Amino acid sequence: MSGKYIIASLVGSFGIAWVCDYYVSDKKIFGGTVCATASNPAWQEETDKKFNAWPRTAGPPVVMNPISHQNFIVKSRLES
Repeated sequence: MSGKYIIASLVGSFGIAWVCDYYVSDKKIFGGTVCATASNPAWQEETDKKFNAWPRTAGPPVVMNPISHQNFIVKSRLES
């Protein structure tokens, strides 16, 4: 019995959220415009060129869980 109310309220909530997002973001009911950096394709192409031109330098790959790879040395006795 209460399941249908929960499902209906969730669907209604998402519907209201979508309508609010649509009118605020897409229709710009509070004014404003989309910035040129987001709406100009030439700007995006130049930004991609700049990022792809940078040299990619990094160290060796990092092992996230070294215990699973067993790449450590186990000493059987203490060395002085």
